[in-house]
Amino acid sequence: MIELTAADVAAATGGAVSAAHAGARVTGPVVIDSRAATAGSLFVALPGEHVDGHDYAASAVAAGASLVLAARELEDVPCVVVEDVQAALGELARFVLATLRAEADVRVVAVTGSVGKTTTKDLLGALVTPLGPTIVPRGSFNNEIGLPLTVLGADRGTRFLVLEMGADHEGNLTYLTRIAPPDVSVVLVVGSAHLGRFGSVEAVERAKGELVQGLRPGGVAVLNADDLRVAGMARLTEGPVVTFGTIPSADVRASDVSLDVEGRASFTLHAPGSDPLPVTLRLVGEHHVTNALAAAAGALQLGASAADVVRTLSEEGPASPHRMHVVDRPDGIRIIDDSYNANPDSMRAGLRALAVMAKQTGRRSVAVLGEMLELGPDSRAVHDELGELVVRLNIRWLVVVGAGAGGIVDGARREGSWGSEVVHVADVEEAAALLREELEEGDVVLVKSSKGAGLWRLANELTGEQVPA
Repeated sequence: MIELTAADVAAATGGAVSAAHAGARVTGPVVIDSRAATAGSLFVALPGEHVDGHDYAASAVAAGASLVLAARELEDVPCVVVEDVQAALGELARFVLATLRAEADVRVVAVTGSVGKTTTKDLLGALVTPLGPTIVPRGSFNNEIGLPLTVLGADRGTRFLVLEMGADHEGNLTYLTRIAPPDVSVVLVVGSAHLGRFGSVEAVERAKGELVQGLRPGGVAVLNADDLRVAGMARLTEGPVVTFGTIPSADVRASDVSLDVEGRASFTLHAPGSDPLPVTLRLVGEHHVTNALAAAAGALQLGASAADVVRTLSEEGPASPHRMHVVDRPDGIRIIDDSYNANPDSMRAGLRALAVMAKQTGRRSVAVLGEMLELGPDSRAVHDELGELVVRLNIRWLVVVGAGAGGIVDGARREGSWGSEVVHVADVEEAAALLREELEEGDVVLVKSSKGAGLWRLANELTGEQVPA
């Protein structure tokens, strides 16, 4: 972060600071975990459901933090007192980015969509980094806390910010784009993620459209031509629009899409001003073609060349944990860890990738599936449909974890699966015990659920990698 005094922080957040502490200087990172505090840090004392950051402020200062952003005065702790700590964090990030933009050409590219945000963000980061110093978060720092923390990692050398923006309510992206108005807004897919909170796909569409409406003047909307709801967002901006997809009219287009025996896609990239160029992805699943095209279209708007885009896309594997991460175990079992999150669209994509990989390599396909959360009153029916798809894709063995995912079992059995082809277990521990006994050499195993269902812990056991969620 740029160096700030306590008085600067107070002015940016509308907070108050005592005269005795007004000159305290923030020279280190902004942190929300007291254990991460270092010399010169700003510790943000967020109230939590189970813990209150204010209780750890003294520990943060003892570890080197020079200032605390707090909702109340704290004894013997230099602090800026604000009415709402989370809102103040956003205001501070907005102030810092505006300051940097006033001094230099700092470009922001933001990504949203019901599926593929994190992978596209990671690919964009890899494509943009050669163009100049770039901030790109690891994982999914895409909400009202994670995004400001990412922005506050920028300093006077930063030239690009690659941001993922998530939404589970209308208005979320309006708030986030106020903090970091994008120069390039990339919208992937309008699907059924968080449908229980939004209430309808139309509401999801309106929410994702906020990323386009939040563009800076003259900013570019990068839209998925294959998704009619996304393509229709062109009406939300008066600025330039660039489309990507597989249809002939897309500005950045893939043709001749194919999958190899490992389930990795190859295609020909068509981009304005360039000859057609071949791309072979290292990512597993045909659905990553959309993510790659989105990243390519965004990077081209920021100055990347088509040749550099193709080279980088062909080199990059998964960068964030628990997202189509393939591990070949010494015992000959392959684990596809896609356990970070799940919604109906990403579940279908993951199952298709599993089916293709198993079929082309002649191996047994195993799907270990948990609950998709936040689907609202249609949750049971949606899980049921997923079970039907498992059978239609000829997945050989289905292990369903948790009561909330029971509809998957019902759908599979109704579609024609029977006997030991479908097993329903109560929890992650029971699933782990079963898989230890029943997996065989050569099996290809997909592990997928919403993060809250906890199958990432099962994926860690199966892969032998202790990767946090």
